Amino acid sequence: MGENVQVECRNIWKVFGADPAGFMQRHNGSPGDEAFADEGYIGAVRDVSFDVNQGEILIIMGLSGSGKSTVIRCLTRLNDPTTGTIKFEGQDLLAANDKEMIEIRRHKMGMVFQNFGLLPHRDVLSNVAFPLEVQGLEKGDREKRALEMIELVGLGGRESYFPRELSGGQQQRVGIARSLAVEPDVWFLDEPFSALDPLIRAEMQDEFIRLQRMLSKTIVFITHDFEEATKLADRIGIMKAGELVQLSTPEEMVLNPANDYVAEFARNAPRDRIVSVKAIMQADGDGTQKTDQAVPGSAKIGEVAEQVLNSDQPVPVFGDDNKIVGSISRRRMSKALFGRDGV
Repeated sequence: MGENVQVECRNIWKVFGADPAGFMQRHNGSPGDEAFADEGYIGAVRDVSFDVNQGEILIIMGLSGSGKSTVIRCLTRLNDPTTGTIKFEGQDLLAANDKEMIEIRRHKMGMVFQNFGLLPHRDVLSNVAFPLEVQGLEKGDREKRALEMIELVGLGGRESYFPRELSGGQQQRVGIARSLAVEPDVWFLDEPFSALDPLIRAEMQDEFIRLQRMLSKTIVFITHDFEEATKLADRIGIMKAGELVQLSTPEEMVLNPANDYVAEFARNAPRDRIVSVKAIMQADGDGTQKTDQAVPGSAKIGEVAEQVLNSDQPVPVFGDDNKIVGSISRRRMSKALFGRDGV
């Protein structure tokens, strides 16, 4: 396990049926589609492996029934996988007993789900402080911490409100504040914004980005929305029928989808905000110092598209050391933006 890996997931299978363990044994730990169909078992997660690195946002997505939520439930052991291994900060999570798992969830894991799960008879302060109350923290200490989290998510002054007095977006902020109150090492979010109206959802995504810049949490985030994924993720894993079909950066996924299924997700992605100049430039730089006309390789193509498309000549591209590393033509820019050669 690498020193920056917080969660290590290897060869996870989650099978539903009469005797999942026996089914897996009969098929040497790797049943195929025919075996599932013949014996009436469901392979919700099939041989999934990935790492979650410290401080990254890993988004797992797919259509309904793809297995994405089952994966996050396996990682938190809300559902035990049928076979496979999961390590959490180097600890074998599947070897932990019930008492140990309760302590890990209370102190190291934050969880936010689509249904906000607020306690209707408790006000905002009491809802946010609830996990600290469960930990046995003194009232003064837990309320101090809860108030800090309420301020952090922009609900200062509403600590005495009850859930019914809040909008959907505000209720979700309370859920986020509550999950952060325990100062989790890893934050698990399962479609936290999908029940919100589009405008509120966009607002919550921006809020999420702001919080991550401040807190640098390790995050596993589930969504079915590719645009949301590309806006938030460091890496995206796409699932289909229980299998992880591609795991890569949003840019890599848009430029080099693994198959037609991934390409369909990426088809309408906002390429201007995802693809960097260096990913599509021609690497013909001569190492000279940058000029006023040069554009940074780290920029997203949407930031420099107007300049490139209005230039008769390829525009020089400079790297982190301010040296020319390549160039980008109108043709390359047009193809990257619109998927065609253009001018």
